Amino acid sequence: MPDQETAEFRPAPERTSSTPWVAAGVLACAVAAGAAWWFWLRPTEPPAAPPPVTTAPEAPAAPPPMSEASVPQNPVDALAPADTALPALAESDKRVTEMLAELLGSDKVASFLLTEGFVRRVVATVDNLGRAQAPSRMWPVQPMPQRFVVDGEGDAPTTVAASNAARYSAFLTFAEAVPLESAVALYARLYPLFQQAYEELGYPKRYFNDRLVAVLDHLLLAPEPQGPLRVKLTPVTTEVPNLRPWVRYEFVDPALESLSSGQKVLVRMGPANEVRAKALIRDLRKRVATSEVARK
Repeated sequence: MPDQETAEFRPAPERTSSTPWVAAGVLACAVAAGAAWWFWLRPTEPPAAPPPVTTAPEAPAAPPPMSEASVPQNPVDALAPADTALPALAESDKRVTEMLAELLGSDKVASFLLTEGFVRRVVATVDNLGRAQAPSRMWPVQPMPQRFVVDGEGDAPTTVAASNAARYSAFLTFAEAVPLESAVALYARLYPLFQQAYEELGYPKRYFNDRLVAVLDHLLLAPEPQGPLRVKLTPVTTEVPNLRPWVRYEFVDPALESLSSGQKVLVRMGPANEVRAKALIRDLRKRVATSEVARK
């Protein structure tokens, strides 16, 4: 049975109604996760520690779960050898933070990342980006002070304010400046920790890098709508006042609302930012998809 610390990072159950990154290898996924946190779901105060989840994880909705395999389809040892002196996963935060600071700079790490439980946060977030929900309490990035803004007020459908796209500039610029070759090499060095965290989620016979490649492929399939995005507030039948109404917005277009959490994030960025994010995703995928089949 997983301990309480592990249970906190289990995938969230799917809902039928919709609602780096490892700077080392999951960089583009964190672009998506971080953007979602900054853009759509920013809380009024720092996120609380995630409560334990006792239910068993469900299979991902999109992309579909991979069949169990005896060997990885995209072996990471083709990228770089794993570090032979890694600490235990539960004690890895200090070392991982040091390695990230060496790559990115300590000021950037402090500004953009949440390093407590970083490996588990990255694995849970990557796994959830192909699902209907990617709980923000698990993300490995810092929140942004601004919140989501729409044009108009009240419960009537409205559109996403054009000014929201500007909030991504600092984050995307940071992500684009990461030396991806060095980042992926660091990912490979740390990979045993990511694999262990993935197995703890409930995938003992699957491989995290295979899941990463599948999620990157899935994100690249996100649509790229060019016109204003219409959104509406999700109805709430309660007398308790809602102090954070911006977290209740959903797309009016059912096709957009049915997208996975990761694809929605890319759409919400706005067309120009989505193009930039997808360029990062494609570059990352070329590097972590090590099998000949996956590279095609």
